[in-house]
Amino acid sequence: MSEFTLHDLQCFDAVVRAGGFQAAAALLHRSHPAVFAAVAKLERQLDLILLDRAGYRVRPTPAGQSFHLRAQALLRELAGLRAHAEQLAMGQETELNVVIGDFCPRPLLLGMLGQFFAAWPATRLNLHFEAVTGPWERLMDGDADLILHRVEPGEAQVEWLDLGSVPFVPVAAPGYLGEPAPRATKPEQLRDNTQCVMRDTARHTPARNYFMVEGARQCTVADQLMKKEILLQGLGWCHMPRFLIEDELRDGRLVSLANRHLPGSTETLAAARRRDRPQGPVMTHLWQALREQAPAIRQAVSPVKKRKP
Repeated sequence: MSEFTLHDLQCFDAVVRAGGFQAAAALLHRSHPAVFAAVAKLERQLDLILLDRAGYRVRPTPAGQSFHLRAQALLRELAGLRAHAEQLAMGQETELNVVIGDFCPRPLLLGMLGQFFAAWPATRLNLHFEAVTGPWERLMDGDADLILHRVEPGEAQVEWLDLGSVPFVPVAAPGYLGEPAPRATKPEQLRDNTQCVMRDTARHTPARNYFMVEGARQCTVADQLMKKEILLQGLGWCHMPRFLIEDELRDGRLVSLANRHLPGSTETLAAARRRDRPQGPVMTHLWQALREQAPAIRQAVSPVKKRKP
């Protein structure tokens, strides 16, 4: 087996991602014959058929799929190395990609990010909003430098900073479940009622189900504030971060359905970044700023304690 080049790998990766040689050539700003020749050369060097060219769309063979998976890891490392070299040459990052998850205290975090990046005008903030497993997919794919979302335990390559515990409470509008409301409602008793659920923005990560009632009717929304509006209009029930509905629970516009059968849960809000990627000076300062702001963030998302009379 002879040595293949980085150019060959990049061409093969582009063909798989774009679904054809012409589209890959446009993606790489190279000619169609150059991309075709690079992939053919790679197949000869590996003595493998990497692409099935029989259909309208070029698809990887089983061997091609396996090889592409490993090649993507190498290309991501190369992209990280190039970014690191740029950071060393320029003294600070040219841009940072930050993802805010679906149950963050947005006004507080956006205000903090605005103040921070105002002090680093040479670094562009690319801000993204994702839900459910979307933030983690971006982080693990290398598309995010920092995410503000729930902790996924067991990810050794991820460093995280605890920003607070967020209670999730099952709630509905008064009278939504009938009058009088059933006591100690069980999940199976809610199947005939519409459950409002968050749309997962992940593109390829297997979907994760949080609080889903099997067989229940569903209303799918993009964010927590839309869920809240659905609740207030009496169109469904769902689990909500308590800090987003504290006022409505207090004044009776929403009622908690929590009981021993439907206890809710507590999620850890965290800042997370990859351990295996180089961190430039701006990210280092941003991480420290989040560490300093953590007490205020924890206070914003933690349950309101009742005052003693």
